[in-house]
Amino acid sequence: MKMDMHCHTKEGSIDGKVSIEEYIGLLEEKGFGGMLITDHNSYKGYRHWRDHIKGKSHKDFVVLKGIEYDTSNAGHILVIMPEGMKLRILELRGMPVSLLITFVHAFGGILGPAHPCGEKYMSLANTRYYRKNRAVLAKFDFIEGFNSCEPVQANSEAMKLAEKYKKPVFGGSDSHRYDCVGTGFTDFQEEITCESQLIEYVRQKKPMEAGGVLYKGTTKEKIGAANHLLVYSFWLYNKSAAFLRSHKRRGQSRYLKLNMDHGNGKS
Repeated sequence: MKMDMHCHTKEGSIDGKVSIEEYIGLLEEKGFGGMLITDHNSYKGYRHWRDHIKGKSHKDFVVLKGIEYDTSNAGHILVIMPEGMKLRILELRGMPVSLLITFVHAFGGILGPAHPCGEKYMSLANTRYYRKNRAVLAKFDFIEGFNSCEPVQANSEAMKLAEKYKKPVFGGSDSHRYDCVGTGFTDFQEEITCESQLIEYVRQKKPMEAGGVLYKGTTKEKIGAANHLLVYSFWLYNKSAAFLRSHKRRGQSRYLKLNMDHGNGKS
């Protein structure tokens, strides 16, 4: 089963240009059987599919609920939780990666670094935290080894990390625009129909193949050296947005820790 495991929608990502229904149609045309929605710190894209499309059209196409979470210290992390498990804190950017790992695993989910060897601030291997805590990779469940929007070298280094730590490898387009949709894929040897099935498949380290073609229309391709200013601007935006959500995030963190203490976080 061929799936795009890194997808941004117009409904859920501020920089997304493709609606969820258009996204599905484009993937179906390319022979994909499913997708993992991974909007930035938001489930809005998934909710739009659930509330307006599910059961009405594209009935043979699988849409899974995921998120791309912006940590405070380790870049972007892809997270998948079991269906029915709602962690509001995942829509409140800014947790440190150690706390994110704790919560996701305590409540039955899996997680892995997105484009781990990509841009500074956004990618785990290019953070100060990782340089001091390389063993953190062992705590992840998978690694995104192919990202259509990253250069050959970054993907090659990501694949090497996955091999070193013996982690399953995801591939995805990371698409925000029409012409990028479906350029990256993960091919599973079994049909995946829900989040719990995907989680178990990854935990058992069943066979999967990641690959695709590189997308040449990224912003960094277009603006060249000036891209570092854009990256720094995004870092400032992320820090500011995380600060504004800090009160709600602390409240959710206390709530989840209380549930864990009472055994409700056991999976």
